[in-house]
Amino acid sequence: MHLLLFIVAILSAFSLLIMYISKRFIKHLSISKNLKHYFHLFLYVNFFGIFLYAMGRYYIDFNNTIYFLLSLPIGVLFLLFCTAVIYDVLHILLKTVPLQEKRRTFFKHSLDLSSVALASSLTARSIYEARHVVLEKVNIKIPNLQKSYKILQLSDIHIGGLIDAGFIKGIVERVNACKPDLVVITGDLVDIDIEKAKDALQEFRNLNSKYGTFFIVGNHEYFHNIEAIIQRVKELNIRVLENETIYIGERDMGFNLSGVYDLFGYRALKFMPNIAKALQKRDPSSPTVLLAHQPKFLEEIKESQKIDLVLSGHTHGGQLLPFKLLVKLQQPYISGLHQHTPTTQIYINKGTGFWGPPMRLGASAEITELILS
Repeated sequence: MHLLLFIVAILSAFSLLIMYISKRFIKHLSISKNLKHYFHLFLYVNFFGIFLYAMGRYYIDFNNTIYFLLSLPIGVLFLLFCTAVIYDVLHILLKTVPLQEKRRTFFKHSLDLSSVALASSLTARSIYEARHVVLEKVNIKIPNLQKSYKILQLSDIHIGGLIDAGFIKGIVERVNACKPDLVVITGDLVDIDIEKAKDALQEFRNLNSKYGTFFIVGNHEYFHNIEAIIQRVKELNIRVLENETIYIGERDMGFNLSGVYDLFGYRALKFMPNIAKALQKRDPSSPTVLLAHQPKFLEEIKESQKIDLVLSGHTHGGQLLPFKLLVKLQQPYISGLHQHTPTTQIYINKGTGFWGPPMRLGASAEITELILS
């Protein structure tokens, strides 16, 4: 029932976007009625594609080619909406600025052409960015760390649909090529029924590192039987950190690696994060690295708990450029390395996969190579 309400809400929201695009963009374009008709038809096809995408995400199995095509309309309509807003503002300004009629017509035609070209080029660029995962190399100074460690961070992979076994195999090969000391996966690994994700998950057995692979749940794990996901991940010889700490390295030469459940646990009323419990068995004389899916988990950390570094994900870096503004309303940081307090740093991975449309703009997918020294 909750899933059905979610789908209805999404479709209703996109109905409003289509209405705006139609009345404030397409209607004012200096093109023939036939072309406007085709533009409207394009909008309706996209809306139907969003409906089929929702069905394919949860109810119907499509092959990858069809699923790819059905994944695009969400991003396409959103980018069209953003273009329409810019067009609307400029169109209003153009009508109010005193100009000769011939010059006004010229600027109007230029605005029409450039707006359509902008929407098309942004769509093409965003599809390209989503399929090209960047290796981000970051050096982080950790006080009292006695030797250097290389951590490879993956986050927000969202297995399901286009994020399949082939995609994961490529990611695993790139991680292994970096020869990490350990690998961490900071949530939102699975975004589909666990049985449908089993082939992709099996690829993680091939991860190689000195101290192993560690995982914490994200909010999306709660949507797809979190108990089953945790159990399946453990069967891959991946250590799931459930409000707990493990020591990495030789005694007095390493660091505490802690992990907590996601903040969504408070809403789900199960698998709730507990930072005090997570830190109970840590070595207080060694630095502490905390895995917490959402950057705003920083609000749960007390200064006295002395966390040196937090590794997070969740934000996708905004995924599509305009979304950065919305993410900033909810999260303290969107991506990259930040000095949160004099004693605590945080790094936010932009996500190794994507959620929804296979599109990214101004927020490339990433594998993070963190050198702690």
